[in-house]
Amino acid sequence: MNSVIKGASYILAHTPEMVIHNGTTQTTERIVNPDGDYLKALPSHLRSYEDCVNYWPNQVYIGNATPDELAEVAFPYYDKTKEGASRYGKFGEIMPEEEFLILAQCCDVFEVLLLEKGFVAANKEKLAADPIITEDILARVQEGVELSEIEHFVNDEHAEGLYHAGQLVGCVKRAHDIDVNLSAEVMHENIMTKATSVLALLYAVKNAGISKDDVEYVIDCCEEACGDMNQRGGGNFAKAAAEIAGLKNATGSDARGFCAGPSHALVEAASLVKAGAFKCVLVTGGGCTAKLGMNGKNHVEAGMPALEDCLGGFCVVLMENDGVSPEINLDILGRHTVGTGAAPQNVIGSLVADPLERAGLTINDIDKYSPEMQNPDITKPAGAGDVPMANYKMIAALAVKKGWLDRKAIPTFAKEHGLTGFAPTQGHIPSGVPYIGFAREDILAGKIKKAMIIGKGSLFLGRMTNLFDGISFVIQANTAAEAQKEAGVSEEEVKGLIAKAMKEFAASLLAE
Repeated sequence: MNSVIKGASYILAHTPEMVIHNGTTQTTERIVNPDGDYLKALPSHLRSYEDCVNYWPNQVYIGNATPDELAEVAFPYYDKTKEGASRYGKFGEIMPEEEFLILAQCCDVFEVLLLEKGFVAANKEKLAADPIITEDILARVQEGVELSEIEHFVNDEHAEGLYHAGQLVGCVKRAHDIDVNLSAEVMHENIMTKATSVLALLYAVKNAGISKDDVEYVIDCCEEACGDMNQRGGGNFAKAAAEIAGLKNATGSDARGFCAGPSHALVEAASLVKAGAFKCVLVTGGGCTAKLGMNGKNHVEAGMPALEDCLGGFCVVLMENDGVSPEINLDILGRHTVGTGAAPQNVIGSLVADPLERAGLTINDIDKYSPEMQNPDITKPAGAGDVPMANYKMIAALAVKKGWLDRKAIPTFAKEHGLTGFAPTQGHIPSGVPYIGFAREDILAGKIKKAMIIGKGSLFLGRMTNLFDGISFVIQANTAAEAQKEAGVSEEEVKGLIAKAMKEFAASLLAE
């Protein structure tokens, strides 16, 4: 039987100082044009934590509003305030920078991340007040060191500074004197990725209503590389994050595929569960410091806030079929093969039309498509347009070509089968997976029956190939009852299994 999606989590960490000091657009500018107007203007374009929380797309990402509600908000979104906005949502939270730095320090197991004593004392209790943060994580908080020690490492030992409210409050040291793979910059990037993954893991376990002990395998699908000079990208972020999150019964590994990584990882996870290798598998992806402020120049030039000021994270829980939860149908998989090519029509054909045709379906049989869900507030000023809308236009055009859709229906296709983009531009995170939490709810509520998650990636970024990449899969309403009836299981047994699963689902809702 197909595996099911038992729950999902989505979190953000507001890190405006990392925009200045760690985003590659800014670090590159500091090298090539250190006295330019952009770096001088950027600080005045950074958002406060309150503005970040009140931002409509962020509230959608953590589950306090839906993509449909966002579609009713006049564009652009950055000058609008979401009434009733909250730090905490049904899927996760937006953690402020000072608390996130404490959490990041808890995720450091080799004493490379140092925080100043006063900063720790002022903010430790704030992190402790977060209901998702456990006592065993808080027990990892270190007292801190003197500011003079931090200044020494930053000024003399090539450490990466950690800042809050414009002040130096800590640093990440290099983990090796000459290994560039263990440089302070890489260690900083990897610890922040790990910390966001830990937060996502904690929420995923809570949202799924399962015990940490139930988790048997974790797959990490971020875009970073963890290793040293002998195995630069060897991994394993998955097991490292699982350790801090307290998933004692879990093992795991990393999967990489650039932006398509999450979709690849979810297909792998669904396969592991369906095969019976593991009963509960979590797919997680932490944030990417390199992409903070990636389009900052365009935002500043347009007089906007620097909207890429959050690290993102997500996690999806896959388990054995419970008779109720939505399934991942492994019989309907789209594959961008080596021979597909990079032409947009070929890409959409391989990922959308081809798998549906093989299953005897048409484009109209999928209620919602979730391709690259980038927030257009971020991408439009940068000249990239509305990325989700571009994908929907391509899908609709292909449907017309195949005779599945009347040409007159193209203008309404996106509204009926699409979603408004709301995800942060954190590389892998926007690519399909932000809708999974909503898809699960919409299917359980009977609003839709099938959704297609479309992951796409750019393999040429690694300078190893000119190939493009992608994989897609379908989430559908649970079919266990039908399968059990066909197998000769009594109707009463089927009803009993469904009643049990519904009771567990109701209990998880009440727990929220």
